[in-house]
Amino acid sequence: MTDAQALCEQLRQTRGFAHKRDISDVVSALTQALPAQALNQAVPVGDDTAAIPDGHGGYLLLAIEGLVEDFIERMPWFAGFSAVMVNISDIYAMGGRPTAVVNALWSAGMQPADEMLAGMAAASKAYGVPIVGGHSNNRSQRPQLAVAILGQAKALLTSFDARPGDVLLMACDLRGAYQEPFPYWNCATTAPAERLRADLEVLPRLAEDGLCRAAKDISMAGAVGTLMMLLECSGVGACINVDAMPKPDGVSLLRWLSSFPSYGFVLSVRPECVGEVITRFAQRDIACSVVGEVCREHVVTLQHAGSSAELWNFECSPFIQARPAELVA
Repeated sequence: MTDAQALCEQLRQTRGFAHKRDISDVVSALTQALPAQALNQAVPVGDDTAAIPDGHGGYLLLAIEGLVEDFIERMPWFAGFSAVMVNISDIYAMGGRPTAVVNALWSAGMQPADEMLAGMAAASKAYGVPIVGGHSNNRSQRPQLAVAILGQAKALLTSFDARPGDVLLMACDLRGAYQEPFPYWNCATTAPAERLRADLEVLPRLAEDGLCRAAKDISMAGAVGTLMMLLECSGVGACINVDAMPKPDGVSLLRWLSSFPSYGFVLSVRPECVGEVITRFAQRDIACSVVGEVCREHVVTLQHAGSSAELWNFECSPFIQARPAELVA
């Protein structure tokens, strides 16, 4: 077995891949129950946020995130912070800017509800996005947390617009550390608020300047899994060079590819725009590099340590069951 084949096997067994595969069942059930969309969405189900035309040339963005239970139980403050943070990343990944968040939390009394709320408040202050309401239940047997967000965009970055011949980029803030023992690369809680906001502003400016076709924030599926979601949505495949991905020193490749960074994005960019996109991230001290190329075949191939192997064939096995935009009525 080559190094690339072994890495593909390991990635397919990760928790992040398993969680994203669950989306396929949900999307399938929802499609059967609601075959026709009730709203005039600008993107199909499967993107980082819903995008609804606002009637004035822009888009209303709406998203929600829930957190895994063991994370909340072990790190309630950071779970609260992360619940706001990941929603904000979703809005920026779509080329938008966040407006406000609401939350729904369940707890056995004010512990750990107080810590979750303190974490959410810290993120709200750091990112400049107000918490405007929510739902609470302090008589729950186990803590649970979900946060929803509203935003606006003048121009969209979607998961459905990558095209063959595009160059794939990965941008990540390496100025952080792991929130042990979880695979969360935290480069947010100790960073100045002004820097956090300015770093994220790169994304909507790329959208508004027409420099990027498609983007997605790196989720619990890791960088490769997130790229797979984007590629499946766009109805394309890619060859991905994992050795070219920005990575912190001293971190093993498998752990990094299974990590969720607080600032990390994958992008699909026309070749002539690559230099300018990399420059804009570099101006913010964000590591950004070319990690692959989009192809027409619906297959994802990994390159690693001088070898290559097929990671996924969307024709044989859907990942999140996304339907390319041109197939959606």
